[in-house]
Amino acid sequence: METLVDRLEQAVIRLEEVSVKLQDRGMANGDMVNGINGVLSEWMEAFDVLLKGPVAEYLKHSRAIGDDVAKHAEMVNSALQVERAFLKMASTHQEPAQQTELADLLRPLSEKIQEVQSFREKHRGSNFFNHLSAISESIPALGWVAIGQKPGPYVKEMNDAAMFYTNRVLKDYKDSDARHVDWVHSYLSIWTEMQEFIKLYHATGLAWSTTGPIAPASLSGPAPVGPCPPPPPPPPGPPPVFTDEEGPKQGGRSAQRSALFAQLNQGADITKVLKHVSDEQKTHKNPGLRSQGGPQQGQQQQQASPAKSKNQRKKQNKKHPPVLELEGKKWRVEYQEQAHDLVIAETELKQVVYIFSCNNSTIQIKGKVNSIITDNCKKLGLVFDNAVGIVEIINSKDIKIQVMGKVPTISINKTEGCHVYLSQEALDCEIVSAKSSEMNILIPQGDDYREFPVPEQFKTVWDGSKLVTEATEMAG
Repeated sequence: METLVDRLEQAVIRLEEVSVKLQDRGMANGDMVNGINGVLSEWMEAFDVLLKGPVAEYLKHSRAIGDDVAKHAEMVNSALQVERAFLKMASTHQEPAQQTELADLLRPLSEKIQEVQSFREKHRGSNFFNHLSAISESIPALGWVAIGQKPGPYVKEMNDAAMFYTNRVLKDYKDSDARHVDWVHSYLSIWTEMQEFIKLYHATGLAWSTTGPIAPASLSGPAPVGPCPPPPPPPPGPPPVFTDEEGPKQGGRSAQRSALFAQLNQGADITKVLKHVSDEQKTHKNPGLRSQGGPQQGQQQQQASPAKSKNQRKKQNKKHPPVLELEGKKWRVEYQEQAHDLVIAETELKQVVYIFSCNNSTIQIKGKVNSIITDNCKKLGLVFDNAVGIVEIINSKDIKIQVMGKVPTISINKTEGCHVYLSQEALDCEIVSAKSSEMNILIPQGDDYREFPVPEQFKTVWDGSKLVTEATEMAG
């Protein structure tokens, strides 16, 4: 740690010297380039100090624990090496003008991050699942190179996500196995010192070279072998290339477009693949075919329907294991059936709760959370204390919600049957609804509630200058 700080302080002094020379007595172009290149080489040296210090310690402690922890650490090491290669390239090249070119450069890093995260998903039964989760939740910090402004706070956010799981590791091992305690401290120190590195050299975004050639189309050659963990994929949210699914999809769309253009370029030859249709098969000359849906359509539909219904049955019969867990800042409650004792007690203000495909179940959320989303649920009871953001009900049926504290907005979309019980503190809540039916808001009156239906039918009239829409009065 002290060595890294010394190196970073020396780099700051070099930067100041370069600035003074430029301002006070000027510089020949060649000298200026040498000065800038010297500064760039300084921050590459500082990154290597990070790799040889905290990263090497993390690898040592991971190998001491062994098993899945050691395997995961080697993946992290590989990712950090890819990040180093990217930083080295940026230190000698100018940033590419096109966002798509930058995305291609970042793709190897993104793939390494996805590899680290996939390992956790494939080893949910591991005895070291908390270790794997700490890495998986924070490895996107390597994507700071794609953050345009203030990448340091982004890395801190990823580090905070890791601490949720490292605290569990400390709780499980602090009195029984010091190797795991050392492992936690060494891993968290990687991101702590990464923040210092960014603060000194890249506080407002990755500092590309201003004098070198434009960056190449891709990072060529294998990543160098060294003691550092693998580079992380770009942060969640930037370019589409940083997700597991969008890359392949984009490639598929590109292939489809290429095939389409190839067909169009055939010109008149494209008609060669068309079949001749006789007058007997033309629906405009044979009205009787219209009711049959064409000469072969009925037969094709009959042939397709058994396969379709078989696929539907397979889909319906597919069972998913129930889930109730915290991943980063998101509580996942999924595929719960006939579960009426689900409780989320340890909540924080920054957390969101996502409830998906839960049927005939009851969920209680204590404390204060950021937001709650209920999607594709049936016969679900939801009781929560406070939400500082929105509570959203989507694609659901027969939902009952009870607000114990406060919530600013409740949104109901594509839902059939929704009863909302408001508390006295939540009477100023806004109810937003669309494409929904059988909605009722229940207002407390003494020890009971009074029910008020939410309008489903509207009347729109032209008043001479604009359309005016109002809810129709509902009988009863």
